[in-house]
Amino acid sequence: MKIAMLGAKGIPATWGGIEHHVQELSTRMAALGHDVTVYCRPYYTTTDDQYYKGVRLKKLPTVPSKSLDAIVATTIATMDAMLERYDVVHYHAIGPATLAMLSRMAGENTVVTVHGLDWQREKWGKPAKLFLKFGERAAVMFPYSTIAVSKFLKAHLEEKYERPVTYIPSATTDPIVMPPNKIKELGLQGGDYILFLARLVPEKGAHFLISAYKTLNTDKKLVIAGGSSHSDEYVAELQKSASDKIIFTGNVYDDMKHELYSNAYCYVQPSTIEGLPITLIEAVAYGNCIVASDIPACVEVVEDDGVLFESTNILSLASALQKVLDDPALAKELGARAKARGVAEYNYDRVTERTLALYKDVVGIREASCPAIGRDFLSGGQPDAP
Repeated sequence: MKIAMLGAKGIPATWGGIEHHVQELSTRMAALGHDVTVYCRPYYTTTDDQYYKGVRLKKLPTVPSKSLDAIVATTIATMDAMLERYDVVHYHAIGPATLAMLSRMAGENTVVTVHGLDWQREKWGKPAKLFLKFGERAAVMFPYSTIAVSKFLKAHLEEKYERPVTYIPSATTDPIVMPPNKIKELGLQGGDYILFLARLVPEKGAHFLISAYKTLNTDKKLVIAGGSSHSDEYVAELQKSASDKIIFTGNVYDDMKHELYSNAYCYVQPSTIEGLPITLIEAVAYGNCIVASDIPACVEVVEDDGVLFESTNILSLASALQKVLDDPALAKELGARAKARGVAEYNYDRVTERTLALYKDVVGIREASCPAIGRDFLSGGQPDAP
């Protein structure tokens, strides 16, 4: 099968949950003998290699700004994909999904994965939010099949648009457990720090965590691992809290990332908005005790195998953290329970198998006429569906 993946910044993945998701899917599909192309943005995929683990990398130009990057890159990629004639064209995220209309009208077997409700993110102004709301609708109404990475996203989309949506989660690879080595350069020995690892954008909630941490009775340090994503002012404000106890690492990769997960006392996910947080799933796979906000995406992953707190409530977060800090046995037990369930649910081999099965179904569908697609979308009706 000849497959194109559009919407991610590219692979090999460095930062970004969608990029890691696309990398794991595409490389597994290539290993199974499929012809897979990932469209990449040149500022992200800097390698000159044309292939990565059997996946063709196609770098096309973009405008690397917060507002234009994704839509320009995906528009150009869509035009190229129309010329290439793939068996399946797979868009990732609701912003890029706005181009699914062109793909479908060109006769392409089109699939969209919704990774989150991006219009809720604080970094976007009113025009961008309106565009992304359009993207959410497009993600369900234009493609032959829509995938949601979490059960709550599936329920939201099906209720709102009265269209079938397939749940196929994000996942994680087997953890690479490593003893403390590189993290000693940060003054860490293992078991002596609380870990936060994510992009430093407001909706990830690092500012809530820092405020809560300052009220704790603990000698453990707080590690804030991650970098800016068009959020330099926010990051600069966070970094004013840096000290010998609050450590900012910037983006982390490879051994440093593995060591941070492997040796944390607990992992905190204070997000206010998520589709399905990859870093939370990774922390679960490493057996970390999880402290997370009570938003639907986190509740779905953690359930009763972690400590939840009221989202945006600093006192509630501080109380949850103090609870696990005061009870090492509880922290260890919760980490083990979450890992046992998470490994079974969030497995990339299963995710790949389910995605390929969906592709097969899509390819077998007789495609609807282009005019009907436009009329159905604008009127709120339903185009032909699987």
